[in-house]
Parts: sequence; C-alpha cells; structure tokens
Amino acid sequence: MTDFRHRFKIFIDFDGTVTDIDVGENMLLKFGDVEEVKQIIDRWIKGDIDSVTSWREMLATVPAYDAGKFTDFFNQINLRPGFHEFLKHCERSGHEVFIVSDGLDLYIKKILGNAGLHHMTVYSNSCSITPEGTIIPLFPYTDENCSKCANCKRNHILSHSSDEEITIYIGDGYSDLCAAQYCDFIFARQTLKRLCNINKISFSPFNDFFDILVKLAEMEGRKKIRKRHQAELRRAEAYKMG
Repeated sequence: MTDFRHRFKIFIDFDGTVTDIDVGENMLLKFGDVEEVKQIIDRWIKGDIDSVTSWREMLATVPAYDAGKFTDFFNQINLRPGFHEFLKHCERSGHEVFIVSDGLDLYIKKILGNAGLHHMTVYSNSCSITPEGTIIPLFPYTDENCSKCANCKRNHILSHSSDEEITIYIGDGYSDLCAAQYCDFIFARQTLKRLCNINKISFSPFNDFFDILVKLAEMEGRKKIRKRHQAELRRAEAYKMG
C-alpha cells in the first residue's frame, strides 16, 4: 500500500454533495404538495422552524408511499463525478470516510446500494412506513441544542475524531455550516460556499470529487498540516458543554 504521510477523517454530506441533486427536496417536490413543501423549506431556512418539524410537515404532504414509483425515482439519481475514484483513493491512503446527512435513509441506502457502496458508514435520519403508506420520519441523532439539523452532524464529527486528527468536511447546503465549523479543512459548493464567505470561514471550492482529489493529494504531500484554530476553539467549547 502507498505510504501517505497524512491520514484524515473525512465527513461528507449526501444530498447535493455525493449526489448531483438534493434528493430529499426533489423527492418531496415530486411526490408531495409542491407549494407547501416550498413554503416549509423557506420557513426552515429563515429559522422559523427546526429541521425535525420541517421533515414532519413536508412528509405529511405526501399522499401515500408508492414503493414502485419511489424506487423508480431513486434509480434515476446520479452520484457526483469522481465519487468512486475519491473513495478508492481514500481506501488506499488510509483516510476514514463518513457520510453525515440530514436526509433519510429511505433513499440514501437505495442510492448507495445501486452504486455498490453498501459498506459505507452512514449517519442520517430514518423513517417508517405505515400500512396506509404514511411516511413517518425518525430522528435517532437529534441534539436538543441544535435546531438546524435533525441529525446532529457536529456530534458525529466529535465522536469520530480526536483533537490530534485532521478533519475534513465536504458539503453544499445550509445544514452543513454548523458541522463544517468543527473541521480543519472544508470543501464547499453552492450554499455552503456562500455561507463560508459570509462567516469568513476558509474553504476550498469544488464542482466534483475530481477537484477534491487534486487538493487532497497536495495536502497529503505536505510536511506539516496546520489545524484550523477556530475549529479547535469550537471543539474545545463543545467538549466543555458535554
């Protein structure tokens, strides 16, 4: 195996990051009430409701779960270019990869399975489906102190990395900002890129995982990697809060 100097803990958002579209949002716009879903998303972005509430309200607009139609929709989803190559590189180099998503395992497992990636470590929200076809969201990873994510991504980062390890976050949306602030290096696109600029958080932009691979190779070759000071401070504060 190639002897890389540095090994990283890498945390990746799913919707719009691993995939080329936001699967959850597009699923709800397709099978739920379009106008209601748009209004709920807008209220969540503004901070009027939390993520748990938004998921419950949006799924309530879906008349009934039709396994065949939903599966057909999931089967059309594409992964972002370079993702397979990225994972192969991480495996060779000894980097640990975790998917942390505020989406549902209903589609995450199906899409990863279609791509032959059943083995990936995934933390996400879950759901159950009643005999009548009602989709009931379940939230095994909520945190009462976090309202942006139903699945607290920050907690997964803190649980799976030590202060001595170098952490990387890859994401694209509103639910990624909190988590990204606890990592040393951030790869951002779309909304997360804009939010990082607004909050003066350093990041590397990307369009696909080939872009990330180029930067990752450069990072691996450095003699020394400097941790991001603001991330260290946030981690220390989180540990104090318990």
